[in-house]
Amino acid sequence: MKQQQIRTLWVSDTHLGNKNAQAEALMDFLQQHECETLYLVGDILDLWKMSKKGHWPKSHQQVLSLIMDKAKDCTTRYIPGNHDPFFRQLDQQCLGDIKIHKEYIHQLANGKQLLVTHGDCFDEQISKHPWLFIIGDLSYNLAVNLNRHINQLGRALGFSYWSLPSFLKRRSKKAHQYIEQFERLAIARAKELNLDGIVCGHIHQAKLMEVEGIIYANDGDWLEGCHALVEHMDGSLAIVHWASSKKRQSKRLVQLLPSNN
Repeated sequence: MKQQQIRTLWVSDTHLGNKNAQAEALMDFLQQHECETLYLVGDILDLWKMSKKGHWPKSHQQVLSLIMDKAKDCTTRYIPGNHDPFFRQLDQQCLGDIKIHKEYIHQLANGKQLLVTHGDCFDEQISKHPWLFIIGDLSYNLAVNLNRHINQLGRALGFSYWSLPSFLKRRSKKAHQYIEQFERLAIARAKELNLDGIVCGHIHQAKLMEVEGIIYANDGDWLEGCHALVEHMDGSLAIVHWASSKKRQSKRLVQLLPSNN
């Protein structure tokens, strides 16, 4: 299998340990990409779900084993999220060949500097009512569970993958407002640190854009969307969508920012 060579790869929100994780698609994606630096941008392990009900199939172990193998050959940095917060206690320490950071500044090939953080740090600034996030999380989990059953039926009938959570988010005014506020806060954080941009995850909404000279990159998730962020050798950035079915053959570049060398 010929691997695509890239300079940097960012993945987040894989939620291994959650029965809705798209482990097979993630495995396929990781096997077909070789990178110099790999960032695991939080919620790699869904410790919340695993603490309530154990779920660790062979496919999830295979993904974790592959990540550990990759870490032997490329620089691998783990920035924990809100579903794997335990690892934040290990800031600046190593798990095998993986270095843990609460956040990290990455330098692109063109010299630009990007803050890498999971993104849950912005939640408290968006709402002062934690219970709203609990309700939102429960609603999202319900949608993701329904999505799994809908797509199991769809595959049996020959239909391609369809995301119910993405459909609902596109039609929800509150979801749009939350995402817009999240993006504004992320961009403001990069400005505050005098950096050229920010890379995050958390909201399961892949996006790559430049606002007032600041790069905002969200590498998406592997629970519903199957997205990742890549940096090519010239410093250009792209969001890649990886279909969950091999029949769709699926690599699609969704957005691209040039290197501006």
